[in-house]
Amino acid sequence: MSTPPIRRPRVTLWLLRLGLTVHALCVVAQPVLAGRFLDGDYDAISAHSLNGSVLPASGMLVGAVALAYLIAGGAVWPLLAFSALWLAEGFQIGAGYARVLAIHIPLGVAIVVAALGLTIWSWLPAAARPRRGRQWRMRREPARAALDRVAAEAGR
Repeated sequence: MSTPPIRRPRVTLWLLRLGLTVHALCVVAQPVLAGRFLDGDYDAISAHSLNGSVLPASGMLVGAVALAYLIAGGAVWPLLAFSALWLAEGFQIGAGYARVLAIHIPLGVAIVVAALGLTIWSWLPAAARPRRGRQWRMRREPARAALDRVAAEAGR
């Protein structure tokens, strides 16, 4: 009897890679735009603000793709990590508009590191591996064989 193939995320992984890459590019643009503002290009603060306002919207799309990746058999932690990143970006916007630079700058550094880390992970072979755990073992085992195994264990 052959075992059914293990589901692996394919299309959702490529969508996740694309979404995380675009999101990371927007995140990396933020300190560049802030630096241009500090260098005297006062119009750059408008671009910094606009880009910062677009990030949560793109983050919602990436979050939806991360959920689809999870449903397709991908790992759980990228969805949790990206959700935390999305919340941090919300706090970042609030700290920026409140001009609390003591929070805004270090939180921005953490956001850049997290966004780049997630993006790099998405391009590694580990991202293509199916989720491990009890549910995958159960899906690989045909139903009749599972019932026979349970009956044999109960009859000991």
